[in-house]
This record gives sequence, C-alpha cells and structure tokens, in this order.
Amino acid sequence: MPAVECSDLVVRYGARTAVAGVSLAVDAGEVVAVLGPNGAGKTSTIETLEGYRTPSSGTARVLGLDPRRDHRAVVPRIGVMLQRGGVYPMLGPRRVVELFAGYYRDPVPTDALLELVGLRAVERTPWRHLSGGEQQRLGLALALIGRPEVAFLDEPTAGVDPEGRLGIRKVIDGLRERGVCVLLTTHELGEAERIADRIIVLHRGRVLADGAPAELRAGMVGGLWFTSSAGLDTAELGRRLGARVAEERPGAYRVEVEANPRLTAELAAWLAERDASLLEMRTGASLEETYLALVGSGDDEPEDAPVRRGRRK
Repeated sequence: MPAVECSDLVVRYGARTAVAGVSLAVDAGEVVAVLGPNGAGKTSTIETLEGYRTPSSGTARVLGLDPRRDHRAVVPRIGVMLQRGGVYPMLGPRRVVELFAGYYRDPVPTDALLELVGLRAVERTPWRHLSGGEQQRLGLALALIGRPEVAFLDEPTAGVDPEGRLGIRKVIDGLRERGVCVLLTTHELGEAERIADRIIVLHRGRVLADGAPAELRAGMVGGLWFTSSAGLDTAELGRRLGARVAEERPGAYRVEVEANPRLTAELAAWLAERDASLLEMRTGASLEETYLALVGSGDDEPEDAPVRRGRRK
C-alpha cells in the first residue's frame, strides 16, 4: 500500500477548479518532487493530503487513512514544513523546538535536531533575526521533530545558501534511508533533479508527467542542444546544417535532428566563422527544457491527453 495516494482528486473553490482529477501514489522511502507553475494545483493537492482541504470529489489516503476524516490519527504520523511563518518571531530555534516537542509523545531530542539542521550556532537568535535559509532549516526541523512516517516539505531549499542546501539534501537522504515517504514542492528544478527519485509535473490541476528525472528527459524528442551568443541567425544556421534551428530562450538553441559527428563539426565551424563561442553542447534535454516543454504544451493539450509516465519503482 502506498504511503500517500490520491485518485481522481478534484478540488474546487466556487466556480474555479484548482485540482482537476489528480491521481498519484508515493511509497515509503520514496522522495517525490511536485513541480508546476503558480496556480498548477500543487498547494491544493498537498493541503488535501495533509487533511486541511476537503476534496470536492475523488479520494485521498495517507498511511491508509482518510486525512480529513481520520485527521487526529494522521497528524501525529506526518510532518509538515511550511515555506514561511508559523513561528513566534521573538523565539530562537532552541525555544521553538522545545515548544513544539511538547506536542509529540516521542520527539527527536532538541540538541540532536538542531545539530541535524545546522542551527546550533544560532539556537538562541530570535526567529525574525535569522536569515531566510536559517528560517527554512528551522521549518524543516519542526517537520521532523515528531519522527514522521510521511513528510510534506514546501520549498525546502528556497533561500538557502549552497552549504545549507547540502545539509538539507543529507537530511532528505536520511529520511529516505529510514523509509520515510517525502513529498515536496519546489520551483527549483536543479534541486528537484538532485533530491527526488521521481518527479510529478502538474499544470492546470492535472498531472502532465510522472517519472524519474532521467526518464522524463529521455521522453523528449531527439535533438542537439547548445548555448552560445544570443540572437544568432537560426535560419542561416539551419540551412548550413540541413535542419531546423530554434532559439528557445536567449542564447539557448535546439537543432531538431539527431546529433552526429558531421553535424557537430558543421555547427562548431559555423560558430567559429562568426566569432561566436560554443559554450555548451548536449545531445539530451535538461530537466528545465523538459519541464518547459511540458508546461508550455500543456496550454494546448486536450483534457484527455495521456500522462507522460516513467517506470514506477
């Protein structure tokens, strides 16, 4: 039985449909990142699974329980990390952790938890004087204090410095090793690719893709991607290469043909003739390119468009 699942989940706010039939499942010991633009339905889906929203239709289950009807039984077994707020601004991390520990039967010891998230050095600094990254790490600590079986993490690395990000990745790796189900939302595609076993892309309240990062990238149509100076003459380059060339964003180009040695040599020569540097060249799409292709095409996909899925573990 999955640790977290929903089937044909619909959430409406009056006449507006925020979640339009989402189905997903996350196993114990699996880390899944939910991606999508603002308004995609991420928050409404997660809040329903946490038991703070009532679905308009469909089902949601956490650890086999209905998170709304069985809310009192579910809450002690899950951890919820908010992106911002929820903490008394005059209290330091130690006092906040000690306060929240009183809500649980067997909380993680305060010293161990502060050490885990790297807050021992600022344990008595008022929350309002902590950096954004330190506030995020305190939010993570509060989500973990009750030894959850399922952790819902909202933008866990937002505003966190590189050293702090490494620490948060280690914490999430530890949760995975202990069999905790982790469902996180993020706008940071690089972090999602590093952290997650699987990625779910939502758009307009629907699931557009579900699979491991490498599987989603592999689902892209073949081609050659390169970066160089912005504003190159793509029509002229296309004639030289015998393939369509598109500038997908300033300085980032895609050649719509399978790469081969002749093609790459012609590309390098054409750029050299124009004194344009070849900064990067790849034969596979990045996660960012895959994501933008999915979300961009989502505007035009019919309601019964198939979901792009990778293999489940």
